[in-house]
Amino acid sequence: MSIRALLLVNSNSRQGQERYQEAINCLNKLGLEIITESTEHPNQLGDLIRHYQQEINLVIVGGGDGTLNAAIEAIVETQLPLGILPLGTANDLARTLGIPNSLMEACQIIASGKLRRIDLGCVNGKYFFNVASLGLSVKITQQLTKEIKRRWGIFAYAAIALQVIWKSRPFSAEIRINDESIHVKTVQIAVGNGRYYGGGMAVVHDAAIDDQRLDLYSLEIDHWWQILPLLPAMRQGRHIHSPNVRALEGQEITVYTRRPHSINTDGEITTHTPAVFRVVPQAIAVLAP
Repeated sequence: MSIRALLLVNSNSRQGQERYQEAINCLNKLGLEIITESTEHPNQLGDLIRHYQQEINLVIVGGGDGTLNAAIEAIVETQLPLGILPLGTANDLARTLGIPNSLMEACQIIASGKLRRIDLGCVNGKYFFNVASLGLSVKITQQLTKEIKRRWGIFAYAAIALQVIWKSRPFSAEIRINDESIHVKTVQIAVGNGRYYGGGMAVVHDAAIDDQRLDLYSLEIDHWWQILPLLPAMRQGRHIHSPNVRALEGQEITVYTRRPHSINTDGEITTHTPAVFRVVPQAIAVLAP
């Protein structure tokens, strides 16, 4: 029996338009029967998945983390397996799962049929794969336009981040976790389900997307320059050993702030504080090494 897959590509993603036909050809050669849909509006992906759910065996999404996040709710609802073609700027979910950026290799992983069940994070009812955060990352997201990402790729994250860090100011927050209430003064709180976010930074060095826990770090600095020594360590998730960084883990975390703070989920601003974060164990199946 042939595998019938719905291929969804965000034509606005960094490589979406130029590699769309290449992906179709590659998947066809590997024996998959492909139904194709392309959209400029990722919010339409869920409706397309629901429309085709009775006709397909799996969903393949081509794009970056924002595109994948737009499909996540329908994937949970339909419980269709998810294949990933990393055609975005950062591709942090693919990096977490060990899916290479090579289109041919990513297609071969999908064709192999090896499934892995992974956890999802959820904040205020909104699912996320990688990280949900407030503070610096929200300001970076607000300034990281499609045009900047398309032009500069992964380097756009670093350039915008440095501008945002320079202007950063601490805010007060209360973190409730494991029956404990912690008051902090911070510039960023990040809650990770997977390992990577923000173009290859790690939440915690040993985070995994199937460890059934959330990893939180709070960046508690008083002056913008204090973050600079932490930047190299953030690539491996070892910034948590700094005295300026608080690290916590749990299955449910609540964050309160004096005024509402926007929350970024997988690179898209979707909700705000007060926020309840929780892990949803083994929520979906993905095709991964």
